[in-house]
Order: sequence, then C-alpha cells, then structure tokens
Amino acid sequence: MKRSPSAFLVSALFLAAFHAAASEPIPIDAAREVFAQAKAVCERDAGRLWGISLCGPIMLVDPQSRQLIASHADGKGELKARDGVFVGALPADQNVANTAMEWSGTRWTQMLWPLHAEPDTRGTLIAHELFHRIQPQLKLPKLESGENAQLDTLDGRYYLQLEWRALARALQASEETARRLAAADAIAFRAERYRLFPDAAAQEQELEQNEGLAEYTGVIAGNATEQGRIQAALHDLSAHAGNPSFVRSFAYATGPAYGLLLDRYAPGWRQQLAGGLRFDTKLQQALGIEAPTDVQRFAKQRAQLYGGAALRVSETERENKRQQAIAANREKFVDGPVLLLPFQRMKVQFNPSNLQPLGEHGTVYPTMRISDDWGVLEASEGALMKSDWSAVTVVAPATSAGSDLKGQGWTLRLKPGWRLVPGARKGDLLLEKPAQ
Repeated sequence: MKRSPSAFLVSALFLAAFHAAASEPIPIDAAREVFAQAKAVCERDAGRLWGISLCGPIMLVDPQSRQLIASHADGKGELKARDGVFVGALPADQNVANTAMEWSGTRWTQMLWPLHAEPDTRGTLIAHELFHRIQPQLKLPKLESGENAQLDTLDGRYYLQLEWRALARALQASEETARRLAAADAIAFRAERYRLFPDAAAQEQELEQNEGLAEYTGVIAGNATEQGRIQAALHDLSAHAGNPSFVRSFAYATGPAYGLLLDRYAPGWRQQLAGGLRFDTKLQQALGIEAPTDVQRFAKQRAQLYGGAALRVSETERENKRQQAIAANREKFVDGPVLLLPFQRMKVQFNPSNLQPLGEHGTVYPTMRISDDWGVLEASEGALMKSDWSAVTVVAPATSAGSDLKGQGWTLRLKPGWRLVPGARKGDLLLEKPAQ
C-alpha cells in the first residue's frame, strides 16, 4: 500500500521526537514524580521539625550533560518553561552535587540524577537536601570546622564503630532496660574517644550540626512511619561502616541515631541547639547516666559485647595500609614540587567518604572539583586541601604555559589573565592574579 509524503513526514517527525525524548538524560515525567514526592514530604512535615517549611525550588541535574530540570522558575530567567517544569543547563562555573546552592537569583536544592529508585530511600535524600536549603534560616551556632583527623586513626575508628554498634542495638531494643544500657555504652565509647583525642568533641560537633542534622531530617521527614525511620537510621549506621574514611561522613550515621533517641528521651532538644547542645551530653543528661570513674577500663570491657576483638584486628590491618598511603601522599603533595591554588570565592564538589588527613598539611581529597574566580580544577588522583580551606595543592605540571593545563591526575582551566609563576622552592608553582 502506498503512503503519502505527508504520512512519511508525520512518521519521521514522530520518530525524531521519540528518539529525542528517549535520549533526554532526565525524563520530564520522572522529574515531575520527584517534585511531587518532595512536595508530599514537606507538606507532611508542615514545618513541625524546624518551624520552617522545607518546601522550595528544586533542580535535578545530570552530571554528564549538566542538563537540569527545575520545579520553579529561576530569578533571572535562564530556564525555559516546558510541560509544567523548567529546563536548561547548569553552567561550568557551578558544581554538580547533592547540595544547596545559589544560582541565577534563586536558592536551590540541587540533586544529582538519577535518584534512588526505592521511594523511602529517595524520600530520605530529598528531605536531607531540603534541610540544607533552609539551614541558614535556623540560625544555628557557627562552629569551627574541624578536619576530624582522629577518625582516620586506629583508635578513633575503633571507638566510633563501637559507638555505632551500640546505637544500633539501642534503636533495635524492644525492652527499655536494654535500650538504655546500649545508649549508655554508645556514650561511653564516645567518651573514651574524646579522652584519647581532646579536640575531637568540638570538631565532631560541627559536622553533626551540619550533615548530622540534615540526615536526621531526611530520616524523620522522608519516612512516613516510626518503623520506617528506625530502619532508615539503622541503614545509615551499617552502610557508612564500609566507607574508606569517616572524617567527613560519620555524622550521616550518628545524626539520625542520636536524633531518634533524643526524640524519645528529650523532647524539645531541637530548640536547644542554638545554645550549643551536643548530642551525647544531652542524651546522657536525659537518661540520667553517670560517667564511669574509669572510662578507659569500662569502654574496653564493654567493647567485647560488640565484637571489639575482631574489629581491633581489622582496624589494625587498615592502619598499616594507611601509614603507607600517608607516606605516598606526603611525597606527592608535601615533599615534591607542587602547584598551590589559593581560594578567592571557592565552590567545591567532593566525595565525603574517602578523605585522608595529612596532619598539619591538610586533607587529601582523592576526587574533587573546584570552581573559583581563577577557573575550574578537576582532580581524579588526589588534591591536598589546606586545613583552613584557604587553598588547594596538586602535583606540579610539566609545563606551566597556557590556560588549559594538565598534571598528574588533574586538569585546570584558567580564566583570561590568570597564569602560573614559580614558587619559593625549585619546581613549585603559584597562581598569579591578572594585572589590574
């Protein structure tokens, strides 16, 4: 049967549209489903957790193409309306991450595509990131950011994991005495860690009031039932035990666990955060737990109830490998020729689960992306962030001329006028600002 030219044209247009839709990194229908779930999450919370609605503009971003689909229009009209959402692309000077961000006149919750397929897990992530968008409005105390280097040591990791195991036992307990006993053990394991590392309490509190509260919000607001919340908190306690490093990820586990226990024993604890509340001390007060006279001895005794012997063996093996990695990183980022990039108005993207502290020199980030006034750095084989987050160091490149530079596991795209100049040591390089 013959077909008219117009029929062929319609078929061709249909196929073109089908392939275009199929090739879109973020399907619009799937994005609308995420936005609908986010709306349900924040409406269910109704401002009960923090006295502020979690609802707000959301963008979903595909990391490869940088295509984005947003729930709202942006303040400067960069996005285009399409089928009830807003579409566009995130510029190269913006990082792609699960985070809160300011872009195009709007404060966003940004989430990477694809999100988890399981609804409750996805709901936890959505609520976690919605919290970060409203976080500045909560006026929480500004705490000094610590490197948490103690959580990469043998004893630091050992007592943290014992604390997690005790918290999990407390959440799972069906009998009140058992729950209180396990909570007391968790507090004792933390107390022993703080005895060994006196600066740890202040350093860990900063991350717990950031990512810890965010993940607690994710667990509470992202799950509709009490049982679902307990299961989500237990998942956090077990899943993060496999992280290569705990220095920037531990609070994802402790935040929900302590939060759920505080909800049970110290209602109203969230309103006390402005006064510098610490999770462990508040729970200890609420349960009326007396600190052991010899916390070191007590923690060692209780450790045996939580698989302490086997954990000590595995952590000792890890410590031996860590010392080798530290030596290799010192050679790369401290002793050898390096390129130093001071920050102006830095935006950073990194994986919080695999960092390695390098003492007074800072922390090695195996992968990171930094955008700043001078351009964009992408590192895939390590970069050393200074402890005060004032600069980053990479291995010096073989050539320093040009705006598109490459070195050992990194690329740097400099903006016009910026250039590299010799540093204080032979082979070192520094970044020089454009002439005014």
